[in-house]
Amino acid sequence: MEEANADREILDTIEEAREFLRQQAGLGLTDLPKVEVSSPSLVSRASQLGAFHDSIRDCQACRLCKGRRTVVFGSGSPDADVMFIGEAPGREEDRQGLPFVGAAGELLTRMIESTGLRREEVYIANVIKCRPPGNRDPEPDEVASCEPYLVQQIEIVKPLVICTLGRFAAQALLKTTESMGKLRGQVLAYEGIKLIPTYHPAALLRNPQWKRPAWEDLKLVRREYDGLEL
Repeated sequence: MEEANADREILDTIEEAREFLRQQAGLGLTDLPKVEVSSPSLVSRASQLGAFHDSIRDCQACRLCKGRRTVVFGSGSPDADVMFIGEAPGREEDRQGLPFVGAAGELLTRMIESTGLRREEVYIANVIKCRPPGNRDPEPDEVASCEPYLVQQIEIVKPLVICTLGRFAAQALLKTTESMGKLRGQVLAYEGIKLIPTYHPAALLRNPQWKRPAWEDLKLVRREYDGLEL
């Protein structure tokens, strides 16, 4: 709470400085010293994510806004070194406003814990922020509207390792049409960040035979995480 208040004071000061400069320009006093007033380092990642969430919680950029209850933004630590990314919210996620709840969410929590991490230590998000009707695959124009939000989340959190959950998330970030069978088991890259694809928890509930390969993928996540200089 103290950190959030401090960040708010910084933002208020920045806005006051901007208003002062606008007033001076209105008086014709343009020969003023340049002042840096928007350094991202002055504002915590939590505050950046909070402000970003506020800016898109009423998003009307695509047709999915018509059937949703809430924009499912993301959850977890804004300073996470590991980020898990899925496809889109389902019915329970849409109801609660949180990603990966219900049976698939419980399994994801166990998957995260199997790596020695806790769910609150990582950051979890989806490519799509609103639930597609009937949990259908998102359409290309919906992805085009929503994926930039995920990109900005990644830029704010700055994870060291990304684990994509399911074919859709892996294909969206890697810009590929390769199958999950060909993508998983590898250390790939997204914008210089290590990226490891694995199966979606919902798919593991339907196909228990994939749990062993998923476990191998999670061990790979842990090895890559441990191999980085933190």
